[in-house]
Amino acid sequence: MKKLTLLASFYFFCMAAFAQVNTDSLAYQLQRKKINSMLAQRTLKFGQYDQSLSMHTGIFGFQTKKDIRRSNDILMDIVKTDDDIYKELKILLDLRTFQQTQVQTHSKETENNTIGFMTTINKLRDQVDQLKADAAKQQQEHDKTVRWLILLLIALLIATLYFASRKRKA
Repeated sequence: MKKLTLLASFYFFCMAAFAQVNTDSLAYQLQRKKINSMLAQRTLKFGQYDQSLSMHTGIFGFQTKKDIRRSNDILMDIVKTDDDIYKELKILLDLRTFQQTQVQTHSKETENNTIGFMTTINKLRDQVDQLKADAAKQQQEHDKTVRWLILLLIALLIATLYFASRKRKA
């Protein structure tokens, strides 16, 4: 019965850990998808920047201030996107660190619980052994007492028979 209880509690802890890891993995996967979409947007913006650099709408094929401003605006947008990507990457790394810390914490808790269970089981085994030894000792004392009582009764019976036969002779 104790083994079944121990096994059931271990199964419960494993299932709880699996559910937690699934939730964290989902958040991690969503964060990765967000970063990948941001990287795709950055690639598109960089393509636009490359195109804007090659645009020369001025006289004699020169770039105008408007062309340069458009290129700078696209470049500033790329920089902002890069900053956002770095922020999201930090969140992703924090999620990963949190997951690893959580797994380590759960592992330590499980190990401590297991050690606690083992300690309790050993303690109970020692108590059972002590109780068995006490019961055997009490049984021996009881048997010894019963033997003495039987001997005493036999002695009384013999004494009674002796005195009864002596009175009849007299």
